[in-house]
Amino acid sequence: MTGVVSRASGAAREVEVRYDAQGAPYLATTLRGAQLLRHPLTNKGAAFDREERRALGLEGLLPPAITTLEQQVERAYAGFGLQTTALGRHLYLRGIQDRSDVIFQALLAAHLEELLPYVYTPTVAEAIERFDHVHQEPKGLVITYDDIERIDALLAAWPADDVRVVVATDASAILGIGDRGHGGIGISIGKLSLYGAAGVDPARTMPVLLDAGTDRDSLREDPLYQGVRRERARGQAYLSLVDAFVGALARRYPRALLQWEDLAKDAAIDVLHRHRRSMPSFNDDVQGTGAVALAGLLAACAGKGERLRDQRVVIHGAGAGGAGVAMAIQAGMRREGLSDEEARARVLVLDSRGLLIEGAKMEAYKAPLAQRRAAIESWKITGERPDLLETVREGRATVLIGLSGQAGAFDETIVKQLGSQCARPIVLALSNPITSCEARPADVLAWTEGRAIVATGSPFAPVELGGKRFVIGQGNNAFVFPGIGLGAMLSGASEITDQMVLEAAYALAEYVQERHLASGAMYPPIRELREVSAHVAARVMRRAVDDGVGTWPEGADPDPVAFVRARSWTPRHLPVRPA
Repeated sequence: MTGVVSRASGAAREVEVRYDAQGAPYLATTLRGAQLLRHPLTNKGAAFDREERRALGLEGLLPPAITTLEQQVERAYAGFGLQTTALGRHLYLRGIQDRSDVIFQALLAAHLEELLPYVYTPTVAEAIERFDHVHQEPKGLVITYDDIERIDALLAAWPADDVRVVVATDASAILGIGDRGHGGIGISIGKLSLYGAAGVDPARTMPVLLDAGTDRDSLREDPLYQGVRRERARGQAYLSLVDAFVGALARRYPRALLQWEDLAKDAAIDVLHRHRRSMPSFNDDVQGTGAVALAGLLAACAGKGERLRDQRVVIHGAGAGGAGVAMAIQAGMRREGLSDEEARARVLVLDSRGLLIEGAKMEAYKAPLAQRRAAIESWKITGERPDLLETVREGRATVLIGLSGQAGAFDETIVKQLGSQCARPIVLALSNPITSCEARPADVLAWTEGRAIVATGSPFAPVELGGKRFVIGQGNNAFVFPGIGLGAMLSGASEITDQMVLEAAYALAEYVQERHLASGAMYPPIRELREVSAHVAARVMRRAVDDGVGTWPEGADPDPVAFVRARSWTPRHLPVRPA
């Protein structure tokens, strides 16, 4: 998956991947001297050899010693260790990424488990909140409402001819911190960093911010704010921006995959349905979160020797993520033989007003998740709609999932009630960042005498209780979305179907069951991201073919996982030659 990078200059390209007579890749470039060292795709730093330095005008601009990539990673890691704050570490890593994609990705690969919390959650939330005061280098493509008539020209200026993965956000619902305006582009950059860690060439990726304004007064009034200083566009004005962007993107990059990220709940589902067939696209907050939660439940059920169809699931939070999780779990239950109605009755979803019940006032997308009134007629409740404790108790829940963004929502009373109803309750506190997590794993385990199976959305340290050590799995969407992207790319999928996303969930669950079931974990360690992504991609490829939207790649038999591994990008310095 070697990328081609170009910047129009007549017929010339600044950087282009070519192949020598033996088929080995190299970078051909029109750049010279200091320009090369400012381009993150060509900058090898002191790894340029003598011949390259002479041919490319680099003599005197670099230290005399020729440095290997491994030495560059060692040096970069030492610098990382000198940073004393989480935000400082995030900015340090972003600085490396801005200078060299290869060194950044090699560093990430060597220390993924340690570095990921600073590249992405939870630190990325703080970095986005303070974006306008700390970030120096622009990165990604920013499109505003004023650019609607010029989006084709903006995309034409992007310095890559073969973009295959685009992560786009409007920054209206960033993690658990809400509308963050221009700073939200950090979420697109962070997601694409994980694509690189999973095996997608950074040269073939593009982070995008659709800056439709912001409703946050503190941003619009901040003299350092870098985004559009007006209230957020909505309705047709907003959709016209989205439509123009998708249309132009499909024209410029017809083979690209589009991942929507952190759109507000109504927009997330509307945009997904509006454009899922315009080009291969999916919404990570809806579908990715749903797939990861379903995979964790499947693994936990396997560990207990139970079936998914026999669980009673309570989901606290009915935003885009909560709706996606509910739909995914219902799909898994139907796969195990339940009818639509039976699956619906076993997945109970609450919004800020209580349990979703048919006939109650709610957004249209929530209606299919609402419980039948007849099903709760015998419940003992104090208000018009059951609250969380009442739903857990009266619904005889065995699983509790949090996507509410409300820290501490799963208190001792609620968790103990859940634990009294089954031998091994399952608790997934998935809200990000850590400050929004519904419960801390140590508390959940203490309140259930160590019986609970616990996972979280942000990373938590292992818990020691009663002489046992409990490893806390992280329900990170990174276990799913890069594999979906790789599988779609390698199969040439024209669409991301619901079944492809569901297949990703089962691939992840089976990976855990084969390798980590004995530990009781719901998810693998993050250091296995690349291998997990290969397994997910192989299954997504097969499903794309079965759904009639993709083609089985030549050479993918008999071992599709090995095929994905072989076709995945690995960070290494290519030879650089004058064009």
